[in-house]
Amino acid sequence: MTAVKGADLVQENGPERIEFKRKLYGQLDGVLPPDVIIASSSSGLTMSEIQTACPSHPERCLIGHPFNPPHLIPLVEIVGGAKTSEDTIQRASEFYTALGKTDGPSSQGSAGTCRQSPAGRAGARSVSPGREGVVSVADVDAALCWGPGLRWGIMGQVLLNHLGGGQGGIEHFFQQFTGPITAWWKVLGSPQLTPELQQKLVDGVRAEAGSRSIDGLAAERDEVLLGLLELRSQTVNAGIPRKHAGSVG
Repeated sequence: MTAVKGADLVQENGPERIEFKRKLYGQLDGVLPPDVIIASSSSGLTMSEIQTACPSHPERCLIGHPFNPPHLIPLVEIVGGAKTSEDTIQRASEFYTALGKTDGPSSQGSAGTCRQSPAGRAGARSVSPGREGVVSVADVDAALCWGPGLRWGIMGQVLLNHLGGGQGGIEHFFQQFTGPITAWWKVLGSPQLTPELQQKLVDGVRAEAGSRSIDGLAAERDEVLLGLLELRSQTVNAGIPRKHAGSVG
């Protein structure tokens, strides 16, 4: 454990296997001072599962999941476990923000469904009143537009999964993530757009928009879209083919 000596935060990026992560977390918990945060890049395993291997200081453990490619995508998803302290979440948020990152929704359990499952339904589920209301409307929007949304403007989800598998491609991606993805789908749920949920969404969107008018927001959207379209045209002109979309009806 020489590599982590003197560290203030340890970022664990091991294989997506619960046995591996529990063993590693148990070792780290035994050698690191209690104020050192242990963050996992896991995108499918919950911190509640992982931190059970840390009998001494489970409160300093959380998910700090960067989005690929991490050197370009600003979003880091921060997710606490059942025993994660609010101080740990706050300190981790400050750490990633100092690196120029945007921190995503922080909650107990996994917020991964917001990015890997149908976005609208998952977003509504995340802000639903009661036990599912874990993040704000602004949190959901920020997580989508600074994370997967940036990638979706360039490639579709399946091709991105192919890249997510590294040199092993889509085959390796499925080997690593079929279990977690299946679990996300099972817990996605079907939130009903009740008057209470509709009002919560309305209030959240109004708070997010602030003093910006509809026209002002539209202009902001269009400016970014024009820049993205210009970049896309440059890649096409450089020889990267653009597929023609077929009609659906």
